[in-house]
Amino acid sequence: MQSSIEPFNILLVDDQPGDIELTRMAIAEGRFVCKTAIAKDGVEAMSYLRKEPPFANAVDPDLVLLDLNMPRMNGREVLQAMKADPVLARIPVVVLTTSDVERDVLSSYDLGAAGFVTKPVDVTRLFEAIHGIQDYWFGVVTNPGRLTNE
Repeated sequence: MQSSIEPFNILLVDDQPGDIELTRMAIAEGRFVCKTAIAKDGVEAMSYLRKEPPFANAVDPDLVLLDLNMPRMNGREVLQAMKADPVLARIPVVVLTTSDVERDVLSSYDLGAAGFVTKPVDVTRLFEAIHGIQDYWFGVVTNPGRLTNE
């Protein structure tokens, strides 16, 4: 179970309202208490992560769930910008996308993704995938966002 009283913070970066809603529902039904912030494209995601207006009070995410295909700034560009920024580089990013193209998988890992999950079309399987991500990142591994700087 969740060892911390504080909820885990997830930044969901996706431009599709239906996918956002289903992912939020899956996160809410998981066994970990999570707060989910939404960025609807890569530019908004980077503003959130850098705490630029209107996100000056944004909470650092414990995990970013990142779609690849978005307007203005795509997921590859977000991943590249995050991993080039020493403040953001340690935040785990799991690519959560409809793509299953080998090129997308390999380029995501090359750019520093911690995982790549193809969104299942079936809602039950999507919920299972989201719960698996939560279980791994919040129940199994040591999350860098939860370490104290002692």
